[in-house]
Amino acid sequence: MVTKFVLCIDSGDWPEDLVVHKIYRTLPDDDAASFNWIRVIDESEEDYLFPADCFIAIDLPEEVQQAFYATAPLA
Repeated sequence: MVTKFVLCIDSGDWPEDLVVHKIYRTLPDDDAASFNWIRVIDESEEDYLFPADCFIAIDLPEEVQQAFYATAPLA
């Protein structure tokens, strides 16, 4: 499974689920992407759909990704 990372730039209507300036993991969802939504593992550690405009895709160095997984296991 390919996991990507995004930076939240707008919590929109979900301030209890998304934190601005926080990095989140995403899961692939081609159907959602066709509607400009992405599947994000949010604060509840569950995956939900959010508007893609709330995020910026980012690349993380391998070392950072490993540290991220050590403290935030995949849902």
